[in-house]
Amino acid sequence: MLNAIKDPWNSPDADIILICAPDETDIRLHKCILSAASPFFENMFSLPQPSCSDTPLPVVHISEASSVMETVLQFVYPMLDPDIGTLDELAEALAVAMKYELTVAIHALRKLLVSPRFVEKEPMKVFAIACRFDLDDEAKVASRHTLSTDILATPLSDDLKHISAYSYRRLLDLHRTRAAAAQEVLQSSKPGSVNTIKCMQCSAVAFGSYMPPRWWTDFEKRGCEELAVRPCTRVIFSMAFLSQSARSGCPRCAESVLNSYVFIEGLKKRIDELPDTI
Repeated sequence: MLNAIKDPWNSPDADIILICAPDETDIRLHKCILSAASPFFENMFSLPQPSCSDTPLPVVHISEASSVMETVLQFVYPMLDPDIGTLDELAEALAVAMKYELTVAIHALRKLLVSPRFVEKEPMKVFAIACRFDLDDEAKVASRHTLSTDILATPLSDDLKHISAYSYRRLLDLHRTRAAAAQEVLQSSKPGSVNTIKCMQCSAVAFGSYMPPRWWTDFEKRGCEELAVRPCTRVIFSMAFLSQSARSGCPRCAESVLNSYVFIEGLKKRIDELPDTI
């Protein structure tokens, strides 16, 4: 006897049964809802369906587990969206939604894939999933977020098995070219006069040449090193990073950093405007 899962998948007015092979669970559904949600099911239901000896309803055998199918169907039926807690669950649901052409579920899962709780925490995994399912827009969003990570130090993930060398190379090229461009912006922005940034104690003009504050020398050096690993502005323009440069200078360098706010903001804007997606 097949196990029927809880409502709403055991509706008394259902007119189609999906039998999930892994656990032999039957899901009782409505053709009209599935047909409206999926061209796959619409075409399937246009053909005669076999019935089961235990029920007069047509039966369709599927290879997916009932738990995954139920998750995807929650996007289709008039009910609350499912709670998907991990990217592995999301990828599994997305694979099913795409297989059965469940447009509403695909749309919802694509949005969830690049939601802050996933893309900010695991951008490389999101990028791999997006590439696996040929989701170009989501891959671009994820590639931007990978800039804040050291991708060569990222733990090896099984998700990378599903993407091409071409996709991974594009991501590496983005990091390499943006790092070089950001370093160039930083180095070319070296203060050229006392009117740009100055420290009342350690910057000066000697023999006609301007000597920038000591904090800037430290900031430029460490900034280029950081950009080589993570080519974004999140770290180098943080208060912690700037404070460390200020401490490396003279007693009045901290004041100089604060007074250079406009210059620093302009520098950050120039780096932020560099191309940041594959």
